[in-house]
Amino acid sequence: MSPTPMPPPEPDLLARHRPPPEMIARDVRTALEEDLGSGDITAALLPAGQCGRAELITREPAVLSGSAWFDAVFLALDPNYRAVWQARDGERLIAGQRLCVLEGGLRELLSGERTAMNFLQTLSGTATRARRYADAVAGLPTRILDTRKTLPGLRLAQKYAVLCGGCHNHRMGLFDAILIKENHIMAAGSIAAAVASARKTAVGVRVEVEVESLDELEQALTAGAERVLLDNFGVHLLREAVKLTAGRARLEASGGISLGALRAIAETGVDDISVGDLTKSVEAVDLSLRLG
Repeated sequence: MSPTPMPPPEPDLLARHRPPPEMIARDVRTALEEDLGSGDITAALLPAGQCGRAELITREPAVLSGSAWFDAVFLALDPNYRAVWQARDGERLIAGQRLCVLEGGLRELLSGERTAMNFLQTLSGTATRARRYADAVAGLPTRILDTRKTLPGLRLAQKYAVLCGGCHNHRMGLFDAILIKENHIMAAGSIAAAVASARKTAVGVRVEVEVESLDELEQALTAGAERVLLDNFGVHLLREAVKLTAGRARLEASGGISLGALRAIAETGVDDISVGDLTKSVEAVDLSLRLG
């Protein structure tokens, strides 16, 4: 029996984790500079001051994410732009569904169309992929986490989209949590030494250790790691790891995990599963913006 699909995330949760307006504006400014350069010489053929109206639809089932970026593009070009959204971020969409109706200067609508659509189709693509993974473990306590394998410059945007899809965020970057990997351990001399150094240099920051065997897991637990990443453990070893840990640390499975294997891994009892595929293998959602 297939698991029951999860409900969309609460709007308040998304509102709390959406990047602040100034960061969205920065994303939009960079993207517009890239596309417009010295100016849209095609849109300049149209009469100045003429107003236009357009309708945005999705041509395929998806999960919506990125409406704030979409609006910010047009607002950057036309302060009189306005849109009436008929769907919200995190909502499941059906093919042919109308998402919003927008109005503004015709030149500005045409100049911003591609940039706005790029943001919306990419972030909705991320959210749609995340929803597939979230649905695969519906009914289980295991969380699906993203990674740092994001599109350069769109880290916060993609991590927001992951939340829209019902999954969860791992660390934002190298600044907000410590993840001790194989090379860190080699440089420090041992797992215990690496964890001890982390405690001294980053007081109050959570410490996670990546391990490749049950012996290394025991070393990490003895050293007091709060989280342990089980790298490329098979299902049998994951069960053994859960039994060995007995709640002493939060366990995260990682390493080449496919959607088809997700539920079996979650059923081993691990707390988290991190999946780079959420953000690095994005398929843009097919959207259409039509004047009329």
